Amino acid sequence: MASTIDSAPRRRSVLWSAEHRLTTIALLLVVTLVAFENMGVATAMPTLVADLHGLSLYAWPFTIFLISSVVATVLSGRIGDRRGPAPALLAGPVLFAAGLVVAGTAGGMPVFLLGRALQGFGSGLLLVSVALLIALTFTDHERPVIYAANAAAWVLPAVIGPSVAGVVTVSAGWRWVFLGLVPLVAVGVIMLVVVVRRLPTHTPATGGRRASVPQAIIAALGVAALTWAAQHQSLLALGYGTVGLVALGYALRALLPAGTLTSRPGLPTVVAARALIAGAYAGMEAYLPLTMSAVHGYSPALAGLPLTITALGWSAASAAQGRYLSWSREASLRTGFWLVATGLVCFGLVSQPWFPGWPAFVACVVGGAGMGIAMPATSVLLLRYSPEGERGFNTSAMQLADWVGSALLIGLGGVLLGAVGSVLDPSPAMALLTMALVALALLGVRLTGRWPSKV
Repeated sequence: MASTIDSAPRRRSVLWSAEHRLTTIALLLVVTLVAFENMGVATAMPTLVADLHGLSLYAWPFTIFLISSVVATVLSGRIGDRRGPAPALLAGPVLFAAGLVVAGTAGGMPVFLLGRALQGFGSGLLLVSVALLIALTFTDHERPVIYAANAAAWVLPAVIGPSVAGVVTVSAGWRWVFLGLVPLVAVGVIMLVVVVRRLPTHTPATGGRRASVPQAIIAALGVAALTWAAQHQSLLALGYGTVGLVALGYALRALLPAGTLTSRPGLPTVVAARALIAGAYAGMEAYLPLTMSAVHGYSPALAGLPLTITALGWSAASAAQGRYLSWSREASLRTGFWLVATGLVCFGLVSQPWFPGWPAFVACVVGGAGMGIAMPATSVLLLRYSPEGERGFNTSAMQLADWVGSALLIGLGGVLLGAVGSVLDPSPAMALLTMALVALALLGVRLTGRWPSKV
């Protein structure tokens, strides 16, 4: 009991102590800005692609961002293991800002896509380097606190980001959705320069796994092919989707820790769990607004409101796990899977016309809480189970597993919509999708009950 009571004052001092204050502010500023861009760009996209005469390329700004992010994540992992987090930590926001400028000043779709590629590359570099900086700056006991703060940094963008982007697009023009963030990113870079100068000299570890950048490109193209095939169903799409799946499977053998696909206890279980829980929840989030509007007649604004509730539940649960530092992270991960499974069952009921729509808010509160507990747990456990010289590789592997799991489950939903349902009548497809998602969440419950006796 004493450890739980004493955790509160330690928690307050972790982020804002003289040792950590600047690092905390710099990380949260950069994360918040990336989140604002991530949440706001979808709102501005219809206007900007019309302005740039690129309606036929509507999906490509998202696809090119994903491809470059995957490649940059693997590259950042390699750089981090060899030279520490500093190079990618500084290059990431610089490239992200350059992408904002290129996208915001683009005169046509090719230049805009270049800007999105730079944004994705910068974002991918940041994801791994931030995790490595946290590993160097915060102890295992302190890390749940900074992960809780990171989750909170996504809440404001999730709640107001789309609305702010909409207002800016209408009043000042879509270009300022990108250009308006550049000065703030510059401030973040300046702060990170000071943080990096305080880091100890990095000593590369001998041995350890190193990811292959060419295989990362293959994986990224495989994910893009699968995503595109799910959105454009035809015999041709089936062909290149199959090729993409085979290419992805080949690449993942080198990009994931050995034993991930069989969920061997320990580090492989952590990476596999991240893929399962991220994919299962993304599958629900992607189709919940469609369900609310097509099945229950909600307006576009109200149909997306449950996703705002997800962000609030996520942040609240993440704050709770950061407050009680004595919690078992293995148990937290398993609890997260149970909560997500419960939320998914509720979503499955909501997807049917004979069930009311309001329980979708319950699904998002419960499921969001599960994600808020589970996602920090995977990050803490990854660093705990990773040899120091392989933290970059393992961090990039977990992020890649997150993206692949999400892409595959969202793609499955698209395939089911085309095969047994439609945008106007998604209920049959959502019933089948929910069964698959719940099965994956319950698989996660089972897998996260098995851990090595010693770390």
